[in-house]
Amino acid sequence: MFEVYVHVPFCYRRCGYCDFNTYTAVDMGGGASRGNYANLAIEEMGLVKAWQERHGINEPAASTVFLGGGTPTLLPADDLGRVLRAVNDIWGVEPGAEITTEANPDTVDERYLESLATAGFTRISFGMQSAVPHVLKTLDRTHTPANVEAGVRAANKVGLRSSVDLIYGAPGESMDDWRTSVETAIELGVNHISAYALTVEPTTKMGRQIKAGTIGKPDDDDEAAKYESADDLFAQAGLQWYEISNWARPGHESRHNLGYWRNVDWAGIGPGAHSHYRTSSIGAWREHADLGARDIDEDGFRKVGVTSADQEPMGQEGADAVRMDASQFGVRAWDIAHPRQWAEAMRQADVPWAGSEVITHDQNLEETVMLGLRLREGLDVSRVEQASGHHVDRALLTSLEREGLIEFLDNGRIAPSRKGRLLNDTLIARVLDICDM
Repeated sequence: MFEVYVHVPFCYRRCGYCDFNTYTAVDMGGGASRGNYANLAIEEMGLVKAWQERHGINEPAASTVFLGGGTPTLLPADDLGRVLRAVNDIWGVEPGAEITTEANPDTVDERYLESLATAGFTRISFGMQSAVPHVLKTLDRTHTPANVEAGVRAANKVGLRSSVDLIYGAPGESMDDWRTSVETAIELGVNHISAYALTVEPTTKMGRQIKAGTIGKPDDDDEAAKYESADDLFAQAGLQWYEISNWARPGHESRHNLGYWRNVDWAGIGPGAHSHYRTSSIGAWREHADLGARDIDEDGFRKVGVTSADQEPMGQEGADAVRMDASQFGVRAWDIAHPRQWAEAMRQADVPWAGSEVITHDQNLEETVMLGLRLREGLDVSRVEQASGHHVDRALLTSLEREGLIEFLDNGRIAPSRKGRLLNDTLIARVLDICDM
């Protein structure tokens, strides 16, 4: 399975809580303007494909394509269509693929959405966040609840599946406010809803407001109560949780996001985007374990290039220096974050990576455990045993079941209970310890 993610970093306004790699300037110089962005993204796709071919990485046609941001729908619909056509031209897109774009409800109308559907998009994810005006104001959102309803209605009319995102725990949001948002989202008739607890980084506008004492900080107990309330309301409406923060009617889960949680391969395109490749995708690449001791860091990772903070390109020599031997599992790479420097790096005719790291077999196993314990489908304990060579004590897992943290599934997997979802970090740490990782 192979996925493509395209990051579009532009926003009309940066929300007070947001710490994503987004920018409000529409023209940053160096060719990194909003009007030229689709061309740059397509150029990077070609460079990534060439890099893959140099290293014997043979991916199947993309099973999902996801445009995120930022606000992808600040670009003209024709530009999003060109990006999708380029994915098909470069990697191929398998029949029945899930093709999604995120959208601010302010930026689309029926004509725009019809153009997306004609171009091949199948799904749109609206940033709803709340249905309560004062909460939207606190979150610095520009849309109104009516915009969301109009967007979903238009998407339905042109044949696009809709999802909405909600955020709970905003300063000043009461439990009644939150229930109003959940019930409004359900009443829209969408088949997929994401609900995320508000987390505030100190470097954001909201983080500074909390530090200054002008607004209160999110409360863990309040957020837990709101999660439980939403989980109940979604279940009553026929929406099942399939990942800690995501609910869907059966068959309408986000296949793209499931791919991340199942640790599949993906190519990340755009400033700050991450890519992930596994050993199973790699042919001749594994035969060239030629890094010297100077390339091994203090944690035993094999790294090349620079950190994303340095904002300098690795260049072809740096990107080509990443190698793996049979004991290693894959590679993770990340693009330069700033759009102008990202665009300038491509003038060197190679992938605009800021850095990369090799993922060892043991690291991959840890990630498999962590990701599996976020999913309703659960973690395959037998697979972990086979891959690690360690016996997992079922009695210790049974103790987690008695504590109400996990459930044993009929297929032998373990999945987090609701309590396990709320205490997921604790659950993951304990399972890793039981699995001797």
